[in-house]
Amino acid sequence: MSDPSPTRTVYTVSRLNQEARYLLEDVFPMIWVQGEVSNLSRPSSGHVYFSLKDASAQLRCALFQNRAFLFRDGPRNGQQVLARGRVSLYESRGEFQLIVEFVEEAGAGALRQAYDELRLRLEQEGLFAPDRKQPLPPFPHRIGVITSPTGAALHDVLTTLRRRCPQTPVLLYPVPVQGDGAAERIAATIRLASKRRECAVLLLVRGGGALEDLQAFNAEGVARAIADCAIPLVTGVGHETDVTIADFAADLRAATPTAAAELAGPDRQDGLRQIRALEERLAHTLRRRLTDQRQQLEQLAQRLARQHPHRRLRNRTQRLDELEQRLRQALRWRLQTAAQRLQQVSGRLHTLSPLATLQRGYAIVRRYPEGRIVQRASAVEIGDTIETLLGEGCLRCEIKAVSALDSWSELVTHPQSPGC
Repeated sequence: MSDPSPTRTVYTVSRLNQEARYLLEDVFPMIWVQGEVSNLSRPSSGHVYFSLKDASAQLRCALFQNRAFLFRDGPRNGQQVLARGRVSLYESRGEFQLIVEFVEEAGAGALRQAYDELRLRLEQEGLFAPDRKQPLPPFPHRIGVITSPTGAALHDVLTTLRRRCPQTPVLLYPVPVQGDGAAERIAATIRLASKRRECAVLLLVRGGGALEDLQAFNAEGVARAIADCAIPLVTGVGHETDVTIADFAADLRAATPTAAAELAGPDRQDGLRQIRALEERLAHTLRRRLTDQRQQLEQLAQRLARQHPHRRLRNRTQRLDELEQRLRQALRWRLQTAAQRLQQVSGRLHTLSPLATLQRGYAIVRRYPEGRIVQRASAVEIGDTIETLLGEGCLRCEIKAVSALDSWSELVTHPQSPGC
């Protein structure tokens, strides 16, 4: 049956693999992958090749020498790691792989799992339901701040409130924001502020940090104290990307301590609010323009990267490592074959050796002391001295009689011939 299409697009294998690699590298961003290291290889080039696997799949990874020297202690076979890199395709073998830029041991997994389990349990319990949230007062008579008295978050909050509403008094509830006992102190302080009702709104704030540093704000006791608080509470914990259990339980979550102060403190003039709105519109426009320009720049950078000799050199280097391994295997096979042939030749030489003949019961006769081999009985005379070499040892004999037989058959037929 003929092809109904007027033309055909025929790909070579190289072109198809190249197009697939471009597609993978363009579509996928820099990603994190967690798994167990296996099949780790360190060729003489300094590159590191390994696989990341889980219970049902595995992924080939390449950590090139210009990044591998940063990780002297790893990765190791059997190690659970987090690898950051770009998805790519090794064209020569059509192999899907991850080009690793950074690798670290998976250490925060238990904390993240506990965080997710607690959040899901409290959410199913209804602790984060929207109908539990309290609205913020438009003009609070006093603002309470629950934070460390020595942290930068307090300075940011006070600076913001002083700028926005200098006439509003601020009451500080000092608590530790990390370390042993911090969660219990924070929960107790929230209950105390709720009971006293000294403030119209509460700010629970602290600066940014790692997941371990924010554990006090991921405690169940703190979340329940926030949910039971009779006063509207705003959280501003960490940076914009940090989200804690306390943020879900709060009446309002701000990205930073400064943003929390801006949400709680009313502005002095409506005119300033309008100006801020115009500033936000301008910032949005600029961000959009910058985003468009950034996208164009990324597209140009991707086109440039496709033609960059470093990428081609990287593929050639990986191909060189593969050829090196094949060469080593071929050399080992050649050496094994040569050893087998040498052993066979050695066995054949041993079979033809005069020593092997002596071991079978034959003897070599030499004239003494000249050492000349005696092949015929007629070569010696009565009274001559000969040496007889045996399989083990040597006999020195004097000729008493000489009998010249024509053949071995006569010796066999007449074993007791005269003179022998």
